[in-house]
Amino acid sequence: MNLFINDIPVQILDALHKPDKRDFNTIINAEVEPITKAKLLHRVWVKNAKIDEIEKILDVLDTTSLSGLISLTLTVEHYDIVKTFLKKKFKIIKAAGGLVRKKDKILMIYRLKKWDLPKGKFEKDEKPKQAAQREVEEECNIKVNLREKICTTWHTYTMKKKQILKKTTWYSMDIVRDKDMMPQIEEDIEEVRWMTPKEVFHALEHSYKSISFVFDRYFAQEKEKARIKEEAEKTQSNV
Repeated sequence: MNLFINDIPVQILDALHKPDKRDFNTIINAEVEPITKAKLLHRVWVKNAKIDEIEKILDVLDTTSLSGLISLTLTVEHYDIVKTFLKKKFKIIKAAGGLVRKKDKILMIYRLKKWDLPKGKFEKDEKPKQAAQREVEEECNIKVNLREKICTTWHTYTMKKKQILKKTTWYSMDIVRDKDMMPQIEEDIEEVRWMTPKEVFHALEHSYKSISFVFDRYFAQEKEKARIKEEAEKTQSNV
């Protein structure tokens, strides 16, 4: 589960998944030591986290500015139980969006002083793919073809004193028509822009961690597809 709280990446994994210790500055075994704010520094892995401890950690992240915390990984024994707990703790809102490609360029939007990707909430009876395509087309006044799913992200926020957990499903897309491309002003979008990979890299410095995560997953996906294609071509040439 890829969760973002106050723009801090929080990854929740089943205990069967063993992260690489070299990826962390601090490793805390929740069974034998307390989890304090002072320990939540840089890249942290908390092992054997229980629901009570997870709830405390999430509340701290939601109410405290931990500028020194880069990322947090929690490994839990009963992953399904933890996921159910989180869904009960928060009100779930479903959304979908897309990463649109035009040859070697990618579409980004500028909203609320951040570079972002087009996305929005489901309408009644919509499926994720339908919502993703509709929101991208409406927010940018373009037409797209849907490709494969990239990933799902979850992020929390508070609205009218209620804790919200927003689930966003992301898809890669190809542009079909962008002749009349323009930002949907009523959705607070100021600009819609095609960017080169280099421009995207700089834009992500003024974006959200969840959007950087989507790009990481997308480029990893594209790299794997290229590898599979190359291997297939080598096999074909040897036949």
